[in-house]
Amino acid sequence: MTKPPLAISARNLTLTLGIAAAPVEILRGLDLDIASGEVVALLGASGSGKSSLMAVMSGLERATSGALMVAGADFTSMDEDALAQARRGRIGIVLQAFHLLPTMTAAENVATPMELHGVADARERAVDELKAVGLGHRLDHYPTQLSGGEQQRVAIARAIAPRPELIFADEPTGNLDAATGKDIIELLFARRAETGATLLMITHDRALAERCERVVTMADGVIVSDTASASAAA
Repeated sequence: MTKPPLAISARNLTLTLGIAAAPVEILRGLDLDIASGEVVALLGASGSGKSSLMAVMSGLERATSGALMVAGADFTSMDEDALAQARRGRIGIVLQAFHLLPTMTAAENVATPMELHGVADARERAVDELKAVGLGHRLDHYPTQLSGGEQQRVAIARAIAPRPELIFADEPTGNLDAATGKDIIELLFARRAETGATLLMITHDRALAERCERVVTMADGVIVSDTASASAAA
């Protein structure tokens, strides 16, 4: 069977922050491959480096050294402007904080990023995606008029509407109660399955991690294990 192409390939990836006199090693020589369409959990305690790794792999932060290919683009050779350009259309990001613009409606929050990138049917795609996440009746509501769960649904719609090859989700239920968080996870997995995107889910919740196909565990800026999840093995 032919293996799917790699969505992410990292080799000896490092990230060092701080000043030269007192550098802080955040990522320390990581190797990681993620296949196109794969669902991977990045598990670890706070401070393990998992969010920093996501920031580098999503182009929000530049690696200090190493090689990183993301959706066919060489992220380690790009400056910040080039990384921003490379993210467009390739990567969708869902964070713990919803980061919706308070002066824009739900539909505008989803459509505007696509409009800025020249997508001709941005409004139609925004409406369709909001309907897909169960918010067809909330298109013209502002973030303050939406519950936390509804705001995260808008954030998911915003991430998925451009049909990115990769979706990064960093503790997407961290600001939600347990019941709402469970609904959001079900929605995120369902929308990913329908679009076929690669999903990297960052979490400290092992039960949630086990719902993914692979569990990559980090500690102190390195990968300490990379295994198929119990659900994938079953």
